[in-house]
Amino acid sequence: LVVLNERGKLKRKKVLPTEEKPLLEFIRSIPGRRHLCLEEGSQSQWLYEIFAAHVHDLAIVQGRRRAGNKSDARDAQNLAERFRTRDLGPRIWKANEPLATLKDLVRSYEMINKDLVRVKNRIQHLFRSRGLPSCKQGCPFCTGSSVCLKPGFHQFLERLRQQQEHLETLKAEAQKAMVTEANRHSMIPILKSAPGMGPVRSAQLLAIVINPYRFRTCRQFWCYCGLAVVQRSSSDYVRQPDGSFRFGPVRRNRGLNRNFNHTAKAIFKGAAMTVLTSMPNEPLRQDYQRLVDNGTKPNLARLTLARKIAALVLAMWKNQEVYDPVKYRQPRK
Repeated sequence: LVVLNERGKLKRKKVLPTEEKPLLEFIRSIPGRRHLCLEEGSQSQWLYEIFAAHVHDLAIVQGRRRAGNKSDARDAQNLAERFRTRDLGPRIWKANEPLATLKDLVRSYEMINKDLVRVKNRIQHLFRSRGLPSCKQGCPFCTGSSVCLKPGFHQFLERLRQQQEHLETLKAEAQKAMVTEANRHSMIPILKSAPGMGPVRSAQLLAIVINPYRFRTCRQFWCYCGLAVVQRSSSDYVRQPDGSFRFGPVRRNRGLNRNFNHTAKAIFKGAAMTVLTSMPNEPLRQDYQRLVDNGTKPNLARLTLARKIAALVLAMWKNQEVYDPVKYRQPRK
């Protein structure tokens, strides 16, 4: 920990064990108003919970790469200097109680789901390695007399399927606990009313976003969810015959922003696919079809649909009102 005064002078510097008691004792020993800056990491949520009540302002930010030598002392002093000069950049929000409980349950559900997908991929890879079509039951090398021609393959397959069954049971339990905890919050019925947003996606989104007023407009929300369209170009200046450089017409490649929350992007992409596959009478589905009929590529039309759902969810969240298709169809004034 590094302590700077308002003029940037180093007052104190100390290395402490990662324990609650010595950390709080050090923070309380600092006189005056305390402004604390932490770097995002695996312990940032825990540090936020123990420090929030003992400082006047607490900021959690992303670390920055710097040229030259690196050490923990330099990193701590750079964080303090960034806070002193208000060069923090975007702050990272942390969940307060009781949203912290929901956030932990959402993380457990997502981890178990990733492990389940990994096991299924391993089973498919096992069949593919033998040039066999994957089957859900039995072993393809077992004969009618229950004699397996490939005992190693048989045992490998059975263990993977046992792991898959166990993870499917854990996933169902984790999903039930997550949805039960999410239903205690008054915002869940509003989020679930949005097109394509079920109880699981609503619980995940609530644990991720926490506060919709972090985003002033839907464009900032699109960027957070990885749905913002950006242009990338290089060699914008062309060398002229006389040796000078002038800005010339260049082809700018379009794409989506690369710094985003992956879970939020999966939520709105999944909601868009749900609208396309299961909600034929939804006005958003009709908008998608109109875009495709006018010549828009299907992938870009799906992106537009996901952006519309994200904008609707943000507006519903801020206005505290459920989704109304009739109001969505009303022309803007």
